[in-house]
Amino acid sequence: MKDPAFLFYSSDFLTGTYFLNDAQVGKFIRLLCFHHQKGRLTKDHMLKICLTYDKDIFDLFTQDENGLYFNERLESEVNRRKNYSESRRSNRKKKTNNETPVLNISKTYVKHMETETENETKAITKTKTELYPSFQDFWDLYDKKTGNKTLIQPKFDKLPQKVKEEIINYLPAYIESTPDKTYRKNPQTFLNNKAWEDELIKYNSNGRQNNNQPDYSNLERILANTEGL
Repeated sequence: MKDPAFLFYSSDFLTGTYFLNDAQVGKFIRLLCFHHQKGRLTKDHMLKICLTYDKDIFDLFTQDENGLYFNERLESEVNRRKNYSESRRSNRKKKTNNETPVLNISKTYVKHMETETENETKAITKTKTELYPSFQDFWDLYDKKTGNKTLIQPKFDKLPQKVKEEIINYLPAYIESTPDKTYRKNPQTFLNNKAWEDELIKYNSNGRQNNNQPDYSNLERILANTEGL
């Protein structure tokens, strides 16, 4: 008999589909349900639900040696639930020390569930996905690896998600304005001073400020020479 359900971890699902739009999430859920009920999916199955190739959705599945698509987390949960059910059936058949099958189940049930809960916790910890942008995203994009990384990372990690996104959005223009890294703030100084809130000032390659203002240095001389005309 086909198992009608599988464990669904809402927190993991929200994290794993963070960058999918609502339509993509709906397609992903349908694929998971179809995968659970019918087994691994062909490319035609994937396209029938996605309507066209969608890299974001296809990347959530692994392709086996036969070209079939499967979601690793789903198969792991399905197999774990199957093993749990089989262990319950096995316990029903046991009779030890003149205990009835029901008493034997009660004796082993709690211990088994404790193991299951411990395994679930480990699985969730292992598959935890870090939200973008992470400190490593900031570190690589900033591209001035100066200072003690182990001291700088906690400062970034403590920032609210909204601020982290503001920083990442600010950096491309800031980096463009400081092509010479010598004039770019050290990462720790950048975070300590909340430099992403500053107005951008462009510098030339020689380090001089470039305000893109017209050059009026000869204006007075030109006007003086035309006064008698």
